[in-house]
Amino acid sequence: MTLKALLWDVDGTLAETEDHGHRVAFNLAFKEAGLRWRWDSELYGDLLKVTGGKERLMAWLQRVDPEAAAAPEALRRMTLLHERKTAIYVDLLTRRAVGLRPGVLRLLDEAQAGGLRQAIATTTTPANVTQLIDVTLGGRGHRLFEVVGAGDAVPHKKPAPDIYRWVLERLQLEPRDCLAVEDSRMGVEAAVAAGVPVLLVRSRYTGTATIPGTVGDLPSLEGVRLQQLRDWHAQALQGSAAAA
Repeated sequence: MTLKALLWDVDGTLAETEDHGHRVAFNLAFKEAGLRWRWDSELYGDLLKVTGGKERLMAWLQRVDPEAAAAPEALRRMTLLHERKTAIYVDLLTRRAVGLRPGVLRLLDEAQAGGLRQAIATTTTPANVTQLIDVTLGGRGHRLFEVVGAGDAVPHKKPAPDIYRWVLERLQLEPRDCLAVEDSRMGVEAAVAAGVPVLLVRSRYTGTATIPGTVGDLPSLEGVRLQQLRDWHAQALQGSAAAA
């Protein structure tokens, strides 16, 4: 079985967006709203255990003010705060505060030239994805990605496999036809649960702990060529066949 598609995570995988993008935008939104919250890098790394921006805000509110979190209007308050944070983040991207990680652009181009289909499977808000693609790849960016699975397209976010299944359904491909590229434990777990072989590319917040279930574990994609991805995918399928 040959590799037919690459399924890309976004935050931490395509670009190091978390620390100098999302975290900054959250803090600016807090300041605008008159909130005395500030997420430093270490705290934000802990909060990333919760996937999804709105979900992360609710988890934080429950941590610092359980009574406010239990109020009927809490979800709406955090949703509006998240909307403002997203607008700030998009503005940061417009000012090119974040760029693609080393090796990503070359692999995107090699995959396209090699006839591979490409899609995005992420939990981040669609506006975040669109702006990152526009700023870093220009008009051709949206032609590179045949399907974009993002935000609330599915009810359960990573580590649930829902977003991968959603993308696979729209590509009309089997999990074994694809290779996912992820930077987090929850992303890896989502891909594995969907049956998709997954390559781990560690980012700012991945940490050093072993994450099982990957076909490879890399510090970045710098120097990685498309044939290596094909080889890892083939080895993963051979391993699955041997295990069966």
